[in-house]
Formats: sequence, C-alpha cells, structure tokens
Amino acid sequence: METIGNWWMWAGFTVLVIVALIVDLLVMRQQGAHKVSFPEALRWSMIWIALALAFNGLLWWYLDGVHGREFANVKALEFLTGYVVEKSLAVDNIFVFLMIFNFFAVPIEHQKRALIFGVIAAIVLRALMILLGAFLIAKFHWVFYIFGAFLLITGIKMATGGDEAPDLEQNPVIRWVRKHMKITSEFDGEKLTTIRNGVRYATPMLLVVLMIGVTDVIFAVDSIPAIFAITTDAFIVLTSNVFAILGLRAMYFMLADMADRFHLLNYGLAAVLCFIGIKMLIMDFYKIPIAISLGVVFVLVAGSMVASLMIPAKERS
Repeated sequence: METIGNWWMWAGFTVLVIVALIVDLLVMRQQGAHKVSFPEALRWSMIWIALALAFNGLLWWYLDGVHGREFANVKALEFLTGYVVEKSLAVDNIFVFLMIFNFFAVPIEHQKRALIFGVIAAIVLRALMILLGAFLIAKFHWVFYIFGAFLLITGIKMATGGDEAPDLEQNPVIRWVRKHMKITSEFDGEKLTTIRNGVRYATPMLLVVLMIGVTDVIFAVDSIPAIFAITTDAFIVLTSNVFAILGLRAMYFMLADMADRFHLLNYGLAAVLCFIGIKMLIMDFYKIPIAISLGVVFVLVAGSMVASLMIPAKERS
C-alpha cells in the first residue's frame, strides 16, 4: 500500500482528530441545545479550514526536510486538491441532511448533536473504505478503470436526474429499524433512547443519526474513488477526507438556509465527477497535472454557485 505515512504520523493524526472531536463535544455541551447562527457556523468553518491548512503546512515542512522541496510541493498539492474535492462533494450531503431533518421534523436546536454523531460515524466508516480502496488499487491496477467508469456514469446520472429526491418513507434502513425496534413518535430532547413505563424505546433522533451515517456512506462511494484519482497515497487520501468531514457540520449550518439558492450546484458537482472519472480512465495515457485538476474543480463548483445566484430557478426548463 503506497503511503508516506509512518507509524508516528498515523498515530499523531489519530490523536489530533480525537482531540478535535473532544473539544468540539465539550464546546457543544457547554453551549447546550441552541440554534446555530450563521456567524457561529462561519467561525467554526474557518477554524476547521485553518486546522486543515495548518496540518498541510506541517506536512509540507516535514516532507521538505526529509524528501526535498519538489516532493513536498507535490504531496501538499495532492492534499489540498483532495481536500477541495471532498469539501465540494460534501455540499451534496448537506442538501440531503436538510431533507432528513425536515422529514423527521428535527427541532433546529437539536440538529447540532445529530450531526456530530453522524460525523463521528462517517470518520470511522470512511477510514475503513479508504484502507480497503487503497489495498485494492495496490493489488489490482484495473480497479482504476472501474472507479473511473463509475464516476463518469454517476456524474451523468446526477446531471440528468439532479432534481429527483429520495423517498425517505420507503428507505430500507428506516423500514427495518421501525420493524425491529420500539420507537417513540416524539423526541426526548437530544436523547437517542428513552424509558417509557420501564421499557426502553428508541427516539426519532436515533433514526436521524442512522440516516446521516448511511447517507454519508452512500456519498462516500462517489467521493472516495474521486480522491484516488488525485493520489493513491493512503495517508493523503485519509487525512484530506477526514478534515473535509470534520468541517461538515459547520458547513451545513452555513449553507442550509441557502440550499434553494444554489439550484445549479448539482450540475457543477456532476461535472466534477465526470471530469475526475475521465481523468482516471485516461491516466495511463495522459496524467492531468494536479494543479490543473484543482483549478478545474474550483471553476466548476464556484461557477455553478455563481450561475445559481445569477439565474433564477424559475427560468430553468
């Protein structure tokens, strides 16, 4: 398995993530249940982005001293590109999270806790998927072509069916849980379970957390192959992925109220998937430079957001 990470780099990163999550949980506990304002969400987003950039800077500094400037520049750019790709594709998660919260009528002051539980589950599940993907790519080069074709097809389907919303009422996870567990019809604060007449029941909050975790895994099937088109280094793939996920909760509260304004964003994300899919399919014949990939992703995502603000949704056919 290709990686620049040694045991202490993996251990240090793990400790960093655990400490960041503990601080986040402590701050959330101190603040209590409340509606997250846009300024608060913006501050936390800036903190997570700054943490990711600081980590990338330290990684560049270490690699520059050990492997040289050119190698350090390449790996730092791989991390940055992977982070931007994952951050961009995570925007689609946010719109689905909003739909889940609306479907279950989750009080806005309790959405913060549901998201942090979902983030923790996503980190664990994505780590397992990334390590499996890195192993398969190291053993079977042709997996690149499968990933590339999958991303290209997914991008086309997203562009042609971008307005189709999933039917949560028929979701197999929700149906299975409701069939096998006793579930209350109302929330009990932020609790996942509650006691009624001496019997333990699950609350709708547990269903919400499960759906957030399942949704992230579904989207990871798209985003993880996408980052392997940027780099096959397991350490770069995992760290850039995790840092993108850590900022997901703050980004949700920033963009949730503006979801309807970015009605063309789905097409920008679809174009990103198609571009990365093509990049993987032709990589044995021509390797698109990482800097160009970063620029293309930025232009596609930013361009679709700007176009959304300039073109009213009612003008779309």
